Amino acid sequence: MSAGLTRFWTQNTLRKQAGQSSLRVFSSQQQASGEIEDEEEFRVLSLRTVKQQFQRRRDVRRDPVTPPRSNRMAVDQDWTAAWPGPRSFHPASVPLPLRQGFTERGAAAPSKFANAELMKIPNFLHLTPPAIRQQCEAIKKFCTPWPKGLETEAKWQRHFPVEVITTDYLQSLPTIRNPEARRVTITLKLSDLKFDAHARDKFLRLVGDRYDKETDILTFVTDRCPLKKQNYDYALYLLTACYHESFVTEPWEATKSEADMEVYLFERNQSKLSAEGILNWTAKEGAPKVAPSPTYAQSVEQLINEGENEYNLAKYKEEVKKMLNIATQ
Repeated sequence: MSAGLTRFWTQNTLRKQAGQSSLRVFSSQQQASGEIEDEEEFRVLSLRTVKQQFQRRRDVRRDPVTPPRSNRMAVDQDWTAAWPGPRSFHPASVPLPLRQGFTERGAAAPSKFANAELMKIPNFLHLTPPAIRQQCEAIKKFCTPWPKGLETEAKWQRHFPVEVITTDYLQSLPTIRNPEARRVTITLKLSDLKFDAHARDKFLRLVGDRYDKETDILTFVTDRCPLKKQNYDYALYLLTACYHESFVTEPWEATKSEADMEVYLFERNQSKLSAEGILNWTAKEGAPKVAPSPTYAQSVEQLINEGENEYNLAKYKEEVKKMLNIATQ
């Protein structure tokens, strides 16, 4: 019995070894044939697997280009609706054959389409006469009637002799304030102020070069304060202070001699006494004295203050002949 079991176990062991050897031979043969096929085919190095998707290219549908809007504009259209406000130039919205740009001699300037010269400059197409008229009609309801009695420039200059000039600036900066906007200028004619001889002379001394003798205009410019309102009040204060100070007479002003006078005054000069002496040469004692005429005094002052010229000398000559009763030949 033991001999039979030993024989059976030996036969099973041999059968298992034969099966394993046959499988190994089959797998080794298959592996050898795969290597031969791989050597014949070129393999591409792929670091990551990408799933290839083949999609059909879509056809892009393009709308047809429409003609410019300017070709369809009516002649009597409302231009304020087409160009209501300031904007860059747009060639399709302007029905005008505009041209701008540098070209060679004899060649036409570039047209309005794709013209950078027309787009980079400011235009005033929004300020046409119809647009201005329409805007004026819109703001007319916020205005008051013009005051009666101020129909002409001479009338409102007589009622409002002081002119105030200020400036406002618009700028693209982080702050809306401009340091130049604080400056205030006040102008008026000196003839609109009431002076006597002493006050006028003192007032001109106080204002200095702010007075233009040729135009008779007095100008005050203030920019010391940081705000426009403060400079306006300061300018009015200067005008008021100079005007009232000119009527003040200091005690030392009474000691002013003829040599201290800025202009020649006939009434305070020796020439008046000389002229009176000539006119009253043959007058009897107790008789009223004859004074020189005002026209003679004016001609003497004009001759000395303005200098000798043909007009002043001729006028002085005529007044001397009248004063001495010399007949003109």
